[in-house]
Amino acid sequence: MIEMPPLANRRVAVCGLLYAFLSLFALTTLALPASAKVLITVDKSTQQMSVSVDGVPRYRYAVSTGRAGYGTPNGTYRPQHLAASWFSKLYYNSPMPHSIFFHGGYAIHGSYEINRLGGPASHGCIRLHPANATALFELVKSEGMAATTIVVSGSNPVLASSPAPSPRRFGVRERPSYADRYRSDYGQASNNYYWRPEPRFFPSFNSY
Repeated sequence: MIEMPPLANRRVAVCGLLYAFLSLFALTTLALPASAKVLITVDKSTQQMSVSVDGVPRYRYAVSTGRAGYGTPNGTYRPQHLAASWFSKLYYNSPMPHSIFFHGGYAIHGSYEINRLGGPASHGCIRLHPANATALFELVKSEGMAATTIVVSGSNPVLASSPAPSPRRFGVRERPSYADRYRSDYGQASNNYYWRPEPRFFPSFNSY
């Protein structure tokens, strides 16, 4: 039997250990599942949410975004915090089950006002049916917040503007027309405003 020099033995041992380590690393890497990319898109104009995983559509839900005066902000976000059980500290401890916070206090969460889904009704959060909120929460939790993107777009509802009040309600005088100057009630109070008389000798010098 031919004995190998001590240096050669050490080289063989190191090579064997390196090969074993690389083999173990390759097996471990193959065994770990790769994180999927989750994309959550919310269209406020249609009050719909679409969820895709690695580009493949997974869910489509009706939502309720912010009502007039409480718009949901547009933008591209990452989940910041997950809370399976949460209560609003700002709005009377209202339940927010399976909350996915994405922008400060704004969150995607379940709502028990299911009859209002499909129309803007919240204070800015994105509401879902409780069962749908649970499914989305578990998906984001399993795939990871870092692999999840939330995109919010569309228009917020606008508060209806009140019509300008009629000047006659507040006693504001209006300039009478030429025909009004010869009315039988000219110069008398009528309909909460006053018909102002004018001298008929020099009408061109009267201003209103």
